[in-house]
Amino acid sequence: MPETLRVQIGIATDPGTRQRNEDFAACLLPEPSRTDVVAAVADGVGGAKGGRVAAETAVRLFLDAMAEQNPLRGVKANAVTALEAINRWLHAQGQADTSLSGMACTLTALILTGRQMHVVHIGDSRLYRLRDGVLTRLTTDHVPSRSAMRNMLTRALGAQADIRIDYDQEPARTHDRYLLCSDGVHGGLSDSTIREELDRRDAPEETARALVELAVQARIGDNATALVVDAISLPEADRFDLESAANALPIVPAPKSGAVIDGYTLGKILADSRYSRVFEATGNGRAAVLKFPKPAVGAEPVLRLAFLREAWIAARVRSPWIAEVIEDPRSVLYTAMPFYEGETLEQRLQRRPRVSRIEGIGIAAKLAKAVAALHRAGVIHRDIKPENVILQPNGGLKLLDLGVARLPNIPDFPAATVPGTPSYMAPELIEGQAGDERSDIFALGVTLFRMFTAAYPYGEVEAFSRPRFNRPPASIAALRPDLPAWLDQVLLRLIAVRPEDRFDDALECIFALEHGELHAAPGKPRRSPLLERDPLRFWQTVSAILALLVLLLAVSRTP
Repeated sequence: MPETLRVQIGIATDPGTRQRNEDFAACLLPEPSRTDVVAAVADGVGGAKGGRVAAETAVRLFLDAMAEQNPLRGVKANAVTALEAINRWLHAQGQADTSLSGMACTLTALILTGRQMHVVHIGDSRLYRLRDGVLTRLTTDHVPSRSAMRNMLTRALGAQADIRIDYDQEPARTHDRYLLCSDGVHGGLSDSTIREELDRRDAPEETARALVELAVQARIGDNATALVVDAISLPEADRFDLESAANALPIVPAPKSGAVIDGYTLGKILADSRYSRVFEATGNGRAAVLKFPKPAVGAEPVLRLAFLREAWIAARVRSPWIAEVIEDPRSVLYTAMPFYEGETLEQRLQRRPRVSRIEGIGIAAKLAKAVAALHRAGVIHRDIKPENVILQPNGGLKLLDLGVARLPNIPDFPAATVPGTPSYMAPELIEGQAGDERSDIFALGVTLFRMFTAAYPYGEVEAFSRPRFNRPPASIAALRPDLPAWLDQVLLRLIAVRPEDRFDDALECIFALEHGELHAAPGKPRRSPLLERDPLRFWQTVSAILALLVLLLAVSRTP
């Protein structure tokens, strides 16, 4: 079985010679819905009325926030955002409630996620790491440089309306031992004493208790709190390990049908472009689609970024409308996904009959749900178009091609190679902006416009040309008079030139698509032409009319 993140912890605290214990420590452990570990120690600022309240509140709120964190935002963004909100709340309470006047605290937190350790810190609590017998302090005390003022803090949660948080990140290792402690521990014990106690490798609870007892015996008079975390095992590779693996995999000349790669036998070629070749494949107990990058001058960093994105998103976004990615070990760089029966939306648009109103609204709602699932995870697709949508025989839908997506915590493509298909790109992307959820909304709108009308709203954008956004879009009513007015309005809002005129998010679009019929009178029914209903009868009728005309012409010329 693959390893998971497993830790052992121990916590000990003592008020020392003080009447109240203003320290607080707690730990968030892995569970089925969450795979990371968060440990935090806070020390209420002495002399303030709400020191203990500040310390306990800060730790509890921080753990709650990290339990609900969005993994695609990144640990740093999640942790700093949480602490900034906690700081504002503590500061406001200290200003408004006289019983809590001046409430403030230190806070030091350790976050273990994947194979990485993260530190967020403010104040003079500390985090130490023992690795291979070497003790390293991973935090810096926020105190004045002059020794006579070392009992004062230059930074603390709640002390001011705005704060600066220290953040650091390093690879974690199995058997690392971490100590989070208040100044009542490190103020009374030397680093050598701390290292010696940690290196005894007693159970974490015993080590924490021993450190606190030694600190109390040192008689510095402060509260003493120690939280010991032992990393027993670490999980499989996460983003940063994946990044290293992607950089280590070679890009080889695109293989040919019949080749066997990592247990997959490559079948027919599904697509072949300048930068990639895509195969049907079978092996490892499944049918799959494998995409191999082609070696190209200057393109290697882009290809590796695409590989990283697809694997990273697939591991974290679960939706029935998003294509999965297979994460088997591999010897060369390629991406793999399950083989989905069906046809692309582009293929569907090339055959008769054209997409009906009912069929089209169903496809539109499912595609909007796929976009909403990505946006909920902080992912911007950036290349929504009919070629990237699979329509399955059972009525399902899969949005493909996550390799060009933008994520908030993964490096973006170089500016000169920012991806996208011009005919579907929003005006702000054409102008060189990064784009956001509403840029995807625009691409969704162009895709749906084409699905219903077979036309591009602002015209197809050819190579080295620019779209005509200064003109009104093509008339939907003229192209599809059978569509109801409410659907016309939905499509026009999706493809609005100004981002602020579009739907705010995909969820709003879904609601408009699924409930539009309830808020508008139904469109006038339109009988489909005979060519669409029965092509054979249409051409038989045309042939009969032509034959009759030929006969009449022959009779008229008879003397």
